Amino acid sequence: MNRLLLLLLLLACSLNAAHAGRTCATKKMSASNFIAGMNLADKTRAALDASGAQVAVVARVGQDLSRYGLRYSHMGWVWRDAANGRWTVVHELNQCGTAHSALYRQGLGNFFLDDLFAYEAEVFIPAPSTQKKLVVMLASALPLRMHAARYNMLVYAFATDYQNSNQWLLETYAAAASELQIGDRVQAQAWLKLAGFRPITVNVPAATRLGARLFSANIAFDDHPFGRRAAGMIDTVTVESVLQFLRVREGMGQEVVVR
Repeated sequence: MNRLLLLLLLLACSLNAAHAGRTCATKKMSASNFIAGMNLADKTRAALDASGAQVAVVARVGQDLSRYGLRYSHMGWVWRDAANGRWTVVHELNQCGTAHSALYRQGLGNFFLDDLFAYEAEVFIPAPSTQKKLVVMLASALPLRMHAARYNMLVYAFATDYQNSNQWLLETYAAAASELQIGDRVQAQAWLKLAGFRPITVNVPAATRLGARLFSANIAFDDHPFGRRAAGMIDTVTVESVLQFLRVREGMGQEVVVR
């Protein structure tokens, strides 16, 4: 292992970054995981370069969500900086298992150095016309205006009490893609309803809901409609629900799975 790689590995082991819906337990990253994460970042960068895109969606497998029929756990915008040609990920993360989130700008390497469950990425490239709108949106103050700091991993899709990382991306997409001027989350969600966005329904029994609420600061259910909540039907925003919406909306979009 050369000195540069060793230095980078030591830096990665000392990071105490925010995570999408998970705790920040102190855990040193192994050399093999570091290399796997950097390899995935390089492959994703190559796929983005080959696409000719200016901006895209990138998703990762941070947790095993297979029991809910889900693959990807977290997503963000990846944006090419025209000045230096580098790809930057812009995304929402909560602070180490808490109910507080913030927006982050990271390189692809950092995005994939988050103790992943599987080294796989999904890249969705919107139609060129949408990309132009997204570039303008991402360079403005709108991403901050569309952000809500109160984090809830299982947020209700059509309420503004909380927000999760996938919902932030979805609502910023609405603000960019809509022909109407959208300046807040209420307007974004109204447009998403009209545009046909459908959340994914996760079945969460009462006992599980109680345990999650008592022991997980970043999970709440009080924003969900009472009838649905009582029946254990939690309608939330997941990577899969966002991608399904984008597939319908972006007729000229491209999709790449990177492994």
